[in-house]
Amino acid sequence: MHFGLYLPPFGELARAGELIDLARIAEDAGWDGFFLWDHVFRPPLDSGQWPAVADPWTVLSGVAAVTSRLRIGPMVTPLGRRRPQIVARQSVTLDHLSHGRLTLGIGLGVNEGGELERFGETTDEHARSERLDEALELLLSLWSGNIVDHEGTHFVARGVSLLPVPVQQPRIPIWGAAVGRRPRIGPLRRAATLDGVFPVLATPEQIRWIMEVIRNERGNLDGFDVALELSPSAPPAALRELLELGANWAMVALGESASLSDAFALARSDPARRFGAA
Repeated sequence: MHFGLYLPPFGELARAGELIDLARIAEDAGWDGFFLWDHVFRPPLDSGQWPAVADPWTVLSGVAAVTSRLRIGPMVTPLGRRRPQIVARQSVTLDHLSHGRLTLGIGLGVNEGGELERFGETTDEHARSERLDEALELLLSLWSGNIVDHEGTHFVARGVSLLPVPVQQPRIPIWGAAVGRRPRIGPLRRAATLDGVFPVLATPEQIRWIMEVIRNERGNLDGFDVALELSPSAPPAALRELLELGANWAMVALGESASLSDAFALARSDPARRFGAA
């Protein structure tokens, strides 16, 4: 089992320098991954105060520079609301900076607090799914380094080649998100074509159904990552359940109101000992 810290860069955790220090400490303590939520906006708190938000891509560049072993990545980037050529440049640069340690999480994104509609973006899931699929197709083409001619419904690339290509071949690993509270077949079929799946807010029953769909789509799970959330206070039995569900990544998540002291305490702990895997 691999253990990843899965953090929301909001509030106290929006301090970029502290997050970079946090990742360095986590690597020394034995963690295997460091992943950040990818959002540009969070709604006001109950107090009426607007929370600070850090850009995960910028922070992860700093993390890449001070670590040597951790896998890093945004979990998850709403690819359909981004320009694929920009994500291609950012992801390849980060892959080179980290010497091939990037894992890219992708998903539809959410409209919590109006993150989409406040910026004039569509909230229709079908439309966003179409954009995501086209953006993913174009991203993979741009990663190839070949000449790309793409005339799509949402994106265009006319006779371009983006170099360098990623360090990781045949491509940077991509995990597809799946939301357990709204289980749908489309995101699972998409994830099955990728390198891993990251179900969020999913019950064990929902995860079993998700894994059944993906097995049926792929035929097997060889070389496929399954990342499941794990509470920082989870007992050893919870880790055993993740293993039984097919996970090879335990994503240890802190909530949006987490303090820096909570995050540093978690990062300093040996995850294998903490969760009874040692």
